[in-house]
Amino acid sequence: SVAFVPRQSRNGRTTEENRGNSNKMKLVFGLGNPGDKYAKTRHNAGFLALDELGALLNATPEKKQRGAVVRQVQCGLEKVLLIKPQTFMNNSGECVMDFAAYYKVSLEDIVVLYDDIDLPAGVIRVRGKGGAGTHNGMRSILSHLGEGGFPRVRLGVGAPPGKWDLVDFVLGVPKGEDALLFQRSIEHGAQAAKLLLTEGVEAAQRAYNGV
Repeated sequence: SVAFVPRQSRNGRTTEENRGNSNKMKLVFGLGNPGDKYAKTRHNAGFLALDELGALLNATPEKKQRGAVVRQVQCGLEKVLLIKPQTFMNNSGECVMDFAAYYKVSLEDIVVLYDDIDLPAGVIRVRGKGGAGTHNGMRSILSHLGEGGFPRVRLGVGAPPGKWDLVDFVLGVPKGEDALLFQRSIEHGAQAAKLLLTEGVEAAQRAYNGV
């Protein structure tokens, strides 16, 4: 578990005390960049998968909270927040750390959905922990949390073909067959995240890793 210090609210109590003996909470982060020009790009796969997950779980409407766009859902006995950091991708860790500290959750109660160029488009991977790989958003998260012991859903977007610049590729909008495969990553990622929340990491891995 991450050794977060409980924040104190205006009434002088910690967040944990205000919540009393409420049931456990999970924080699901979808990574991406805010703004219409990034909305349908490969790098916003995390935002898109989080939207899909919210639809699957009948989440509340979006609202602004702590510098992020947040929806809420009850998943069994657990309260789950679906969070889109608005910090831009490379500073995602600031938002993740802020929410994790505020709600005093442990690492295993954090889930991150993000695009991955190391997986083919249309392929996803569920992991219980790991490193950041080549992803700057994940590097930011690991640098803030100090370790990578949290579940994540990697959404395959494929690698740039030929001499295509990496930044141009991930900030591009998929077309044609690539768009269909991209959508498959989004849908499978959301379904895997739902399974992860309801039945655990291993159940999601069995159902979606290698599909």
